[in-house]
Amino acid sequence: MKSSKPKGETHQRTAAISSEPNEQAFAEVVVMIQFARQKALASVNIALIDLYCQVGEVISRRITTNGWGKGTVGALASYIQARNPGVKGFSQQNLWRMRQFFETYRDYPKLSTLLRELPWSSNLHIISKTKRPEEREFYLRMATQHR
Repeated sequence: MKSSKPKGETHQRTAAISSEPNEQAFAEVVVMIQFARQKALASVNIALIDLYCQVGEVISRRITTNGWGKGTVGALASYIQARNPGVKGFSQQNLWRMRQFFETYRDYPKLSTLLRELPWSSNLHIISKTKRPEEREFYLRMATQHR
């Protein structure tokens, strides 16, 4: 005897029933993917903050020892762009910010962990809005705690 239900309806109901037991396993895999992505983004952020600090240190040192100034830092920005077309974040203005970042925190190694947890823009915001080291530390701690 033939079923009175259309073929598609039976297949849809079977698919829905068979996927329900897998829902928890599927969700577990999705959570794993999301966690790995968050870890990867955090690792990239740490590497960028470390790089920006290193670049800032080089610029600071060269200003002191070789007399670098606006023209040289501008030439460095152009050089970076010519050697790495399409790479963003190394404008003359941002190179000066890297120097400021390095000079602001070089005497505060205990803050390095906090600095690396925040994105570059958050670090710049804290530097620009605070004057004293205690203020910066307070806002770094608050920003990392509250994301």
